[in-house]
Order: sequence, then C-alpha cells, then structure tokens
Amino acid sequence: MDRIWLKQYPAGVPADIDPAQYSSLVELLEESFAKFRDRKAFICMDKAITYRELDEMSLALGAYLQSKGLKKGARVALMMPNVLQYPVATVAVLRAGYAVVNVNPLYTPRELEHQLKDSGAEAIIVLENFAPTVQAVLGKTAVKHVIVGSMGDLLGFKGVIVNFVVRRVKKMVPPFSLPGAVKFNDALAAGRGMTLAKPKFTPDDVAFLQYTGGTTGVSKGATLLHRNIVANVLQNDAWLQPALKKPPHVDQLFIVCALPLYHIFALTACFMLAMRAGGVNLLIPNPRDMPGFIKELAKYQVNSFPAVNTLYNGLLNTPGFEKLDFSKLKTSFGGGMATQKAVAEKWLKTTGCPLSEGYGLSETSPTLTCNPADTDKFSGSIGLPVPSTYISIRDDDGNEMPLGEAGEICAKGPQVMAGYWNRPDETAKVMTADGFFRTGDIGVMSADGYTKIVDRKKDMILVSGFNVYPNEIEDVIAAHPGVLECAVIGVEDKKSGEAVKAFVVKKDPNVTAEDIIKFAATQLTAYKVPKQIEFRDSLPKTNVGKILRRELRDEKKAAA
Repeated sequence: MDRIWLKQYPAGVPADIDPAQYSSLVELLEESFAKFRDRKAFICMDKAITYRELDEMSLALGAYLQSKGLKKGARVALMMPNVLQYPVATVAVLRAGYAVVNVNPLYTPRELEHQLKDSGAEAIIVLENFAPTVQAVLGKTAVKHVIVGSMGDLLGFKGVIVNFVVRRVKKMVPPFSLPGAVKFNDALAAGRGMTLAKPKFTPDDVAFLQYTGGTTGVSKGATLLHRNIVANVLQNDAWLQPALKKPPHVDQLFIVCALPLYHIFALTACFMLAMRAGGVNLLIPNPRDMPGFIKELAKYQVNSFPAVNTLYNGLLNTPGFEKLDFSKLKTSFGGGMATQKAVAEKWLKTTGCPLSEGYGLSETSPTLTCNPADTDKFSGSIGLPVPSTYISIRDDDGNEMPLGEAGEICAKGPQVMAGYWNRPDETAKVMTADGFFRTGDIGVMSADGYTKIVDRKKDMILVSGFNVYPNEIEDVIAAHPGVLECAVIGVEDKKSGEAVKAFVVKKDPNVTAEDIIKFAATQLTAYKVPKQIEFRDSLPKTNVGKILRRELRDEKKAAA
C-alpha cells in the first residue's frame, strides 16, 4: 500500500519506528530511571518525586505484591485519580510482571464489579475516597488483596494536613470497611525490606487491560501488550520532535497531566511519553476545579498540554487563564473527541500555541493519526498516520475506497491491540482478514493523506472524550419499574461535544424525567447519566422489533 501521507511529514520525522529496541515497557522505564535519576518525574500538590524515588518506591511496592503470591501475568486493578501513587503503582505492577487494569474511580458498584470479574483481577489499589465501591462488590470478585491509599500518602508532612482536610473538613471519604486491607504506605514500607524477583519479559506479555465498550457496549478489555505501548510511545516521541526543536530551548519537557491517567490518552501521551523523554508530569487530581487548576499552572512554565476539547474550552472561559505565561508552550494536542475550530482559534490567540488534533482509540494504545506538531493552523482533520501506521478507508465488504470517498477508517500498526481480553468472537468482529482494525468511525482521506471523520458507524456517544454505549444505559433505564421501553442516542452539546438523551415509553403514567435520571445515577457514572429524557407513546422499530436509534438520531438532526 502506497503511503501517500509520508510526503507531508515534517522534516526529521521517520517513516517508521523500531519497537524491537526494547524487549518490554519495563526496559524502557528502567533505562530512564538510570539516565534521569535526579530529575523530577511527577509533581502533585507542590510535592515532586524524582526518577530515583519512583524507581525505589516502585521496586518496593512490586516486591510487596510479589510477596502476596501473585503469579506472573496476574491482573492488578488501579482505581485512583491523578495522585502520586498512580505512577508508583503502575510501574510497580509492570515491574513485578503483572498487568495493570485501569479503573475509573467514579465507577458505580455495578460497573466496577463487571470490570473486576471480567479481568479476573486478584488485587486492587484504591484511593480511600472510592473504597466503599470496592467494599460493595469485593465478595463477588476474585480480588484477594486490597491496598488503600489516601490523598496525603506521598506528600510528606503536608500529607497530614491534606488528609485531615479531605477526611474531616471536606468529608470526601465515606465510611468503609475492608477487613484485611493494607495501607499504601504500609505496603511500601514492608516492600522496602524485600527484593523484587525480576521476571523475564517478552514483548508479547500483557501490560494493560484498557476497558472500552468496543462496538457493542459490553465493556471489554483491550489487551495492550508491552510492545504495543512501547511502539506508541516511540511514535508519539518521534512526532513531537519538530515542535520540541523549535526555540526557545527547553531543558526538561514539562507536561500538564490533567487528563485522568486511567484513560489511555493520558497514560501514553503524558505518563509514558514523559518517562521516555526524561520529562516531568504535573498531575492535576481534579481538573474540574478550573480556578484551582489555573493556580497550579501559574507556578510553572509548561511545554506540552494534551487535553480534550471540553478542558481547553473550560480553561479559556475561566478568568485568570489569559494572564498565564505560555512563552515555553510548544505543543497542545487535542484528542478523545472532536476539537472545535472556535476553541482551537481561541487557544492559539490566548497561548500562542496551535492546537494539533489527533485520533486514536483504547484499542490502538491510542494514537493512530495526528496533525504535525509544528503546525501553525487548525486543519479540522485528524491529521496523518503516525510512523509505522497504515490507514485504509474501506466499505462494509472490506474493499478500499477511492481517495475522497467515505468509508470505515481501518488501521494497522505495531500499536494495535492483541485483541479483546478473553473474547475471540468480539476480536474477530473488529479485525479484517488482512489484519486491519476496524475503528467504527467513518472517514474520508484526501489526496495528501489527511483524514477527516465524517460520521460514526456505531451508536457510541462521545461525552467529553469518554465512550458511552447506548446498550448499557438502555439496560439500566429499562430496569426502572415505571419504564416500558427506551432508546438512547447522543445529541449535540456545547459543553461536552455530545450528551446522552433517552427516549422513554412509560409503563407507569406517573413516572417523571427526574425519577429516571435519579435512578440512572445510582447505576451509572455521571458522564453516562442521561441529560435529557423525552417521553414517547412508541419508538421506531424494524419488522423484527429492533428499536431504530438511527431514526431517532435523524429526526433530531432534521429538527436542528
């Protein structure tokens, strides 16, 4: 296949990368620990940890996990926001020879139970704020070991004050009971007296199970191998270089990590990319607190700012943001959802740094395409395939479409997952005979190799960069005793790109929209809860009785 896009590559970006230079992600991390020992690696709430400290703490925690008898390849769940324990735990799990199962800490018990059962996780590391959710489902899972952290664990003396405020003043830690659970700092202390048995790694060992609804809405684990993540780190690193080489010179890459680390975008584009480059990540535990976020940004000169459209927009509309010093900001990468032109233009005007939109999925570690990092204009496209990546636009039968014609975006490259965890049938549905991954997005490639997304093949809804699957929400709403049937679609939303809307046929004439929203909120994490409810006497269906979501979507488009 002719890679027409290579002609558009910025000078210095290679056509291909070589993931085989590392036998595993652990080898890449350990190389950085040796090279950058005294540099800061992560900063959170004014406290920094160095590469040396991350090396030592992750060895100790890894040794502690091994002492619990977990075998190589065991799955360990992490359920935390962006706090210093997250990178320590991630590196510890990987070095001990286990696979990380990333969990959204805001999940309801129903969502958490599915993920723990499906992954077969045997241990979980959770921040105490979210421990009640673990308590609610623990007995139904294979989890035998629980480590509970608190906000202040790694903050030194300040941690005592932080914990007091979080627990007593803000009352952010509900009561919970997890008999046998070990405190994070106690596990670290115990591990310091042990030695990590270094496992033998292969590039095909599982590094992460990254849960996604894929195309059907039952949450599945995208199986990301060590070589997948290594490849995407090298691809992103190569892609960034032209922007980083532009003056002014930067001694150490400084990345803003406001996206949650349990999300694949932050995991690769912030955490692992910084590790490889000897950079530092500024962890933002609660980016929704925009004034607090801006206060943090004011303390540093940042160089790289990966985010989603809603986050850029929120900052731009918060007083004080325009006063920050962006003279060293070299790259801003938008992903996770469509970047809006108005937001990109305002970002460039305010920061002087263009917004480069990229595209990827949990199944692809995530980056597949990106606009050049040294661009000076917003293209409205998802850019060019990154090194070693092939993009093919195909029809439903798998035939390649002519340039300029719409078809499903299919991708091949070393960053594409090994498959869905324990679901060969689901994996088969998304892979073509010649090894391309079907993304479910409809796109058009131009003659110069740039791709534009024009529609979504699947019914997935994209809320602020998070995938939401109608099936899951419909299952929850249908369980309400006052509901006869329902259908869920995504509708345009100024703030989050798309919002969830439910069409409901009542069984109980007295049921209200508020009843349904409240009921859904007990089963679903906030971004999945419907924002709009529309009551109908009936829903459009096929001859065999399948509800036609597309008709409901088309109605909305026509009305708009």
